[in-house]
Amino acid sequence: MNSYWKTNLKYVGILLTIWFLVSFGFGVLLVDELDSIRFGGFKLGFWFAQQGAIYVFVVLIFVYVFLMNRLDKREEAAQR
Repeated sequence: MNSYWKTNLKYVGILLTIWFLVSFGFGVLLVDELDSIRFGGFKLGFWFAQQGAIYVFVVLIFVYVFLMNRLDKREEAAQR
């Protein structure tokens, strides 16, 4: 059971790091560099700040659900 929680915390840490990089890194820190690229008619830095970080967050939720379902099945099989 201890390895289950370690793995869970590893998943959460990785996914939150990705979300932080996308939302803060792309939306705030790298906005000037990304604004030279157009995406859907908008500057990419603006797009990440306004919509991209939200889309990435929703995708990360589905990734977390997938990873946790796989981890739960593995843990259930190990307990048998």
